[in-house]
Amino acid sequence: MLHEPSKIPQATTKRLPLYYRFLQNFANAGQKRISSQELSEAMKIDSATIRRDFSHLGAFGKKGYGYDVQDLLVFFRKTLDQDEATNVALIGVGNLGSAFLKYNFQRNHNTKIVLAFDSNSPIEGEKISDIDTFHPDRIEEKIEEYGIELVILTVPSRSAQEVTDRLSKTQIKGILNFTPVRIAVPPHIRVQTIDLSVELQTLIYQIKQQ
Repeated sequence: MLHEPSKIPQATTKRLPLYYRFLQNFANAGQKRISSQELSEAMKIDSATIRRDFSHLGAFGKKGYGYDVQDLLVFFRKTLDQDEATNVALIGVGNLGSAFLKYNFQRNHNTKIVLAFDSNSPIEGEKISDIDTFHPDRIEEKIEEYGIELVILTVPSRSAQEVTDRLSKTQIKGILNFTPVRIAVPPHIRVQTIDLSVELQTLIYQIKQQ
């Protein structure tokens, strides 16, 4: 049974796309229902955590039955706005940026990089990995033209805040920041920072503590 979700903790929100992906896998395999234990074994997440997450979402399984896979998929699709396309722009087509353009969220039908910017691209634009790519001088103009809501930031650290200040004057709603800089944004823009060096150092520390 699914009910209206209450306030969802941040830790839970980070797991929502994973739940949706694994539920899609189970549905594609023809599975009609699933238990929290089955999800736990597939996702390597404690089953108690899964049940707690689902209760925050208003999803309650039936004792002895578990969860209906299709009901959960519909629920997660609505929760994650999977039926609504989100246009993404990438700023900085270096090594990491190039990898993003080539991958371009192939497993997410509703999320696509449709626009990119790089200092080596001409003002009139060019195609990189089949994505329209322009010089950063045209950021404000093109973000409005392409209806961009989210930006992936993979620029050098020295340019991160300057670019962010320009983005803050556009209609974007979020930035996925891959620079080590803690960028400052106005309240209407959400930022998710992924510092790969910090993540690696954290993993090394955890391994040494085993």
